[in-house]
Amino acid sequence: MRAVVQRVLQSDVKIDNKIVSSIDSGLVILLGFKKTDGEEDFKYMVKKIIGLRIFEDENNKMNLSAKDLEKEILVVPNFTLYGDVRKGFRPSFTESAGIDEALEMFNKFIEMLKKDYEQSKVQKGVFQGDMQVSLINDGPITIILDSDKIL
Repeated sequence: MRAVVQRVLQSDVKIDNKIVSSIDSGLVILLGFKKTDGEEDFKYMVKKIIGLRIFEDENNKMNLSAKDLEKEILVVPNFTLYGDVRKGFRPSFTESAGIDEALEMFNKFIEMLKKDYEQSKVQKGVFQGDMQVSLINDGPITIILDSDKIL
């Protein structure tokens, strides 16, 4: 599982110029799934995202998590995160989970995140939707997480 985590002041997801989800200050997670992702990948990513300390404390040190500050989280499914362009210029998606499998994984991730985080603070994009994602990156702070990097 791979995630691009962005600290934002505001974000929304639109389809056909209609907002389908939005958050104020918090995290936007672009999330992609690999064929081999399993239970440990899910647990790792949920724990890491919730605990990621990328918000400043009173001393301007990145010491606080979204959970500490009760921030919102917007999770956007993003198939292209496993695009491999090492050979040529057109991305290969051979490592990406298939559509049905990825939908199941996305729903499971959202369910696990809502279990460990305040449900009303979790929003999501539309799986396989033609989404336009707008955000105001705060910092900018952008972190890449990959469950293959679990030590």
